[in-house]
Amino acid sequence: MRWDRRFFESTRGQIVTLLRRSGRTVDELAEAVGLTDNGVRAHLATLERDGIVRQRGTVSRGAGGGKPAYVYELTPEAEDLFPKAYGPVLRRLLDVMVERLGPEETEALLRAVGRRMADERTVPADDVRARLEVAVGVLGELGGLAELEERDGIILIRGYSCPLAAVTPDHPEVCRMAETLLTELVGVPVHEHCDRSENPRCCFEVVAVGDTMRR
Repeated sequence: MRWDRRFFESTRGQIVTLLRRSGRTVDELAEAVGLTDNGVRAHLATLERDGIVRQRGTVSRGAGGGKPAYVYELTPEAEDLFPKAYGPVLRRLLDVMVERLGPEETEALLRAVGRRMADERTVPADDVRARLEVAVGVLGELGGLAELEERDGIILIRGYSCPLAAVTPDHPEVCRMAETLLTELVGVPVHEHCDRSENPRCCFEVVAVGDTMRR
């Protein structure tokens, strides 16, 4: 989950914002947020536990001597939690592509992107079930939540969220990009039946060929 405005207004959020600018010691953080050293350490311990903050070496305390002070910084993973402009930028990019290339050529280009993404993956050669698991995992890596579902002989890759929810309502062609990606990964045709309403959710039907899915 991304941090919201209320988090950044809290003391812990202020510490994260300070560390996003540069690494700081406990003393420097305490002075900046108006807490005791122990109060700052308690917040840092929670942030370290959650993988948001880490220690990065030490610095000398200067002429006064004493033990060197630890410097704290944000982890690389923490940066991913801040809001990004990916959604608005991607939406405008797709708008321009459709205007200049037309919907058919835009979809063809996005399908090529899906094939390129699949080419970057290693999948089992002859095990469709294992390939399905890889496909579900890829959707998860992209930010979605998906599971395999089998009902009345039909196998679905059922999503409970959409990694491209910011653009799918206006640009359903991105669902075809995902359809191509999954088809290449699974090795049999996959057809998208995504829900592109207010709360978009992925849904892809795996088209079985004979007993391929039972192997």
